[in-house]
Amino acid sequence: MTNVLYANDEQGVYPSSYYEASAPLLAPFPKLEGDEACDVCVVGAGYTGLSAALHLAELGFDVIVLDAHRVGWGASGRNGGQLSSGLRLEQTELEKLVGLDAAKDLWELGAQANQLVRDLCEKYTIDCELKSGVLHANHKAKFGKDTRHEIEHLRKNYNFEEIRYLNKQEIRDLVGSDAYYNGSLDMRAGHLHPLKLVLGLARACVEKGVRIFENSEVRELTHTTPAKVSTQQGVITAQYVLLGCNGYLQNLDKQTSQRVMPINNFIIATEALSDQQASDLISQDIAVADSKFVINYFRLSDDKRMLFGGGENYSYKFPDDIKLFVSKPMLEIFPQLKSVKIDYGWGGTLGITMSRMPYIDRLSANVFTASGYSGEGVGMGIFAGSVMAEMINGTATRFDILQRVPTKRFPGGMMARKPLLALAMLYYSIRDKL
Repeated sequence: MTNVLYANDEQGVYPSSYYEASAPLLAPFPKLEGDEACDVCVVGAGYTGLSAALHLAELGFDVIVLDAHRVGWGASGRNGGQLSSGLRLEQTELEKLVGLDAAKDLWELGAQANQLVRDLCEKYTIDCELKSGVLHANHKAKFGKDTRHEIEHLRKNYNFEEIRYLNKQEIRDLVGSDAYYNGSLDMRAGHLHPLKLVLGLARACVEKGVRIFENSEVRELTHTTPAKVSTQQGVITAQYVLLGCNGYLQNLDKQTSQRVMPINNFIIATEALSDQQASDLISQDIAVADSKFVINYFRLSDDKRMLFGGGENYSYKFPDDIKLFVSKPMLEIFPQLKSVKIDYGWGGTLGITMSRMPYIDRLSANVFTASGYSGEGVGMGIFAGSVMAEMINGTATRFDILQRVPTKRFPGGMMARKPLLALAMLYYSIRDKL
């Protein structure tokens, strides 16, 4: 079986991306060599793992974080940088899944996740270019009816006033494309530089005494008391273990891997545009995500590049030419960018669940897992880390709310799930075009 940790990337090297080129990278942390002991061992130095480590350290726990590559090397340092105001599912869908009362509890957690990111940036002086505003753009006119209903539902039942409906002309005034018919503008949602955010969390962890080891892939985990976490060259003995690996979990835990599937997503960054070119594409400094099942998402960088994400695949390998792969959906939206140079193209692996809701669980008496954010990892990954820290500290209220969300296993087992999903995605990609 292909190891997704190494299928597309060089050991311990950040992918060549706009984010890597524009972020103040940290000096490498040491590799784990020999035996160490701690209160909590966190596997994965992304949003979930570093947030958990930071909150645990604030509570007085001795924490070690292990990563197979570098801090923020995975999805946390490669994603589209959109911070949601809620959860992956719309509230009307969520109510059908869990009921109205539970959906309201989850909505409140989504709001707390959004605020937590903002609070951490302020508390630890993390400059990650955080700005407000995400436009959800419908690529079919008929979707407008459901969008209006969802907005009215949020205002009436959730007292959410930071969202409004946009007609075709209002959409066109914001986005220089004729591809969209209507949509909604959510001003509680936002966008940011994802790698700067995760590196800021790592700096905060170090300030609080967290020990971080890079290039230290976990090969084995024993569910004993205390637990044993083994890498090639060392062993951590810990009272508690948290798995925060998302799409890069591999087979470290079967229960999680049955519910969280890795898929690949891709982003390109154009050359820097003129002020006029940038304004013609997106007239206000907001991010955009559209209604296609294989979603397009885009925004402008601080130096006025178009950052455009689109396309997914379900093999372990990235396309040979990512720039060409993503340019196709970008030019469908913005044909005026045909002659613009593409400076960067990169891919990453995220984790999705059947329900598109995060998978939060207790695997044994002292081992926990949090992943499967399905594209909402900026807010929910960081929030889940704080919730796991609370749980380890003895407070289970928010953990229980998240754990009760049903997360089914993918059908067909590890070998069959990717072909089945690829068939489903082919169907939805055709449906998007009809």
